[in-house]
Amino acid sequence: MSAPTWDPAQYLRHADHRARPFTDLLARVPDLPGAPPRIADLGCGPGNVTTLLAERWPTAHITGYDNSPEMLDKAHVDHAGPTPGGGRIDFAPADARTWEPVRPYDLIVSNATLQWVPGHADRFADWIAGLTPGGTFAFQVPGNFDAPSHRLMRELAHSARWSDRLADTLRHADAVLAPETYLARLTALGCTADVWETTYIHLLTGEDPVLDWVKGTGLRPVLTALADDPGEREAFMAEYRTALREAYPSGPHGTPFPFRRIFAVARKEA
Repeated sequence: MSAPTWDPAQYLRHADHRARPFTDLLARVPDLPGAPPRIADLGCGPGNVTTLLAERWPTAHITGYDNSPEMLDKAHVDHAGPTPGGGRIDFAPADARTWEPVRPYDLIVSNATLQWVPGHADRFADWIAGLTPGGTFAFQVPGNFDAPSHRLMRELAHSARWSDRLADTLRHADAVLAPETYLARLTALGCTADVWETTYIHLLTGEDPVLDWVKGTGLRPVLTALADDPGEREAFMAEYRTALREAYPSGPHGTPFPFRRIFAVARKEA
């Protein structure tokens, strides 16, 4: 399966809703030991939430890492450079499947990225080893792989009409672990861990807003796989759109879209 091609503009269409979990995650991160702190944002995307790190730690040197050239280009143009508090934001290419800290960080943070990394919990030891004493590893991942938005996508991809091209394209329900499993993995590495889950009820507006949402994230592998055949891509989208309209009916003020997320904040022993 090839890596999906990302579209920063599509991703940012729901930037406010997507940023809220990151804000909630940062609220639970304790004070960092470095002065100024060094921070790694693993899977930074277009950099819009990377700037929230500079608001929380104004003097920090923050490096955003991503494996999407499209996302990194957008991040460089919009957000790289000195920050108002005297810190700095820069960006660099890296793949979370193989990335290892080359210098100690006071915070390694990852926002809605690790679900794309098979076996990501096996990387925790290397990342925690790259923290300064008293540093923090924090992440949030979607926990909605059994929700209609993802279940219907998988069912359609495995249907007789599409299985030849798409059966091996999408992530499965085990893309993330249970919260209690993350807690066990992090505490076994000697960290003090805080793990929780939240279900947001986003009220989306516009025509087919759930489809518009997943076009920026979960549907990217399908869009990439069918990129060379616009007719087939539109046919898949038409079937999927019909299923989503039934699963997520529009109300008088918009379309309610429940979205469960899993959070973890792990502090390394000082």
